[in-house]
Amino acid sequence: MEPKADIGLIGLAVMGQNLALNMNNHGFIVAVYNRTTSKVDDFINASKTDPSLWHVIGTHSIEELTSKLKRPRLVMLMVKAGKAVDLVIEQLIPHLEEGDIIIDGGNSLYTDSMRRTEYLEAQGLLFVGTGVSGGEEGALNGPSLMPGGSPQAWPHIKDILQSIAAKVEDGTPCCDWVGENGSGHFVKMVHNGIEYGDMQLICEAYHLMHASLGMNADEISHVFAEWNTGKLNSYLIEITSNILAFKDEDGEPLVNKILDTAGQKGTGKWTAISALESGVPLTLIGEAVFARFLSALKEERVAASQVLSGVSTISTGDKKRFIADVREALFASKIISYTQGYMLFRAAATEYGWNLNYGGIALMWREGCIIRAAFLDNIKQAFDDNPDLSNLLLAPYFKEHIASSQAAWRRVVARAVTSGIPVPAMSSALAFYDGYRHEQLPANLLQAQRDYFGAHTYERIDKPRGEFFHTNWTGEGGDVTSGSYHA
Repeated sequence: MEPKADIGLIGLAVMGQNLALNMNNHGFIVAVYNRTTSKVDDFINASKTDPSLWHVIGTHSIEELTSKLKRPRLVMLMVKAGKAVDLVIEQLIPHLEEGDIIIDGGNSLYTDSMRRTEYLEAQGLLFVGTGVSGGEEGALNGPSLMPGGSPQAWPHIKDILQSIAAKVEDGTPCCDWVGENGSGHFVKMVHNGIEYGDMQLICEAYHLMHASLGMNADEISHVFAEWNTGKLNSYLIEITSNILAFKDEDGEPLVNKILDTAGQKGTGKWTAISALESGVPLTLIGEAVFARFLSALKEERVAASQVLSGVSTISTGDKKRFIADVREALFASKIISYTQGYMLFRAAATEYGWNLNYGGIALMWREGCIIRAAFLDNIKQAFDDNPDLSNLLLAPYFKEHIASSQAAWRRVVARAVTSGIPVPAMSSALAFYDGYRHEQLPANLLQAQRDYFGAHTYERIDKPRGEFFHTNWTGEGGDVTSGSYHA
């Protein structure tokens, strides 16, 4: 029988099923396979009562799956990141031919995607690692897709991926080619890191209103709903308002009954580690990751709350003004989060030789993904106006908004400190901004300290960059200096 499927999909958990249905709904014939083949049967049986699913073909082995595919064969993996991806790839290789394409749609680490691209290209196959954002709903109705890998693969997968992706108002798909080898999963990783930062900032705004003003969940819900009509308009602001308004069976806000320990799947931590390795000051996202770690110390925090003193948190000041200040602090901090994320993009592009489309990345996030926000249009415009923009803070829109929000931002952080309310993301964002805008930082003293105890040398402001000097600070040292290296 002549192969007829446009694409194969392996992995029928919720995301895999919804992506298969999305492809089916856009007219593509999809062959599906799952290691537990009963899931295939359960999924296909749904087509018996839903005629619209006739494009989905169930298979019970990888050999059968690949036999159903048109050339070049396209196989998308929706399996758990890590060893499972490598195992499925090894099972696929004997059934593929030169030019066939494997697409990894899981949350894989970008270095794994770099390795897999090189490995499969050496065997005549093509590999694409694509970030998929938007959760279950996005997978079904239109996710944000961030593909990168073997460039030759893009013309063959472009139609399918852009068809199933979310669309902005003018119909532009939230999917475009990101770049070489692991760049697609790198962009998804940074997306998730920014998501950590956005969520932490929103939680800090909630905490400030609750702890400092004594506002209840309904009141704060109304504030977030109002904010969602302005410059903070975003999916996360919208769902925060909905969450705070949601009632448990007894009529009380459900959010008040949820244990305050946050989980994570690791992508935020990957982002922070990548920043440390690249020397990028990704302070806000790092603090967001650490805030989740701190939240997990619930029993320790309960015990500490009984013995460690603090200050009173409820304020009697101008409530309306403080809420407006919190809004500005949240927006300014959000600008810093994206600024740092784009700094990491530039560092990775330089290190790995990627040709990243910075404005296009913002457009890919405009709809379908968790961090979708009106704000992203301004990022795209900034790079459209200046493709060589070195830092988002230097773009007119962001420079002006930071300037207008700065006084409120400082008032909020100061009040949080004097009220004993932790705002690690907002305060680290402000510290980064102040550090970035300062021509002179105290690193001159730091470098002197390093030279004093370790002969690590220093540069001088009255000498050309690249010339290093050592001082015998005590009169007892010698002229031998330590070699320079980057940890």
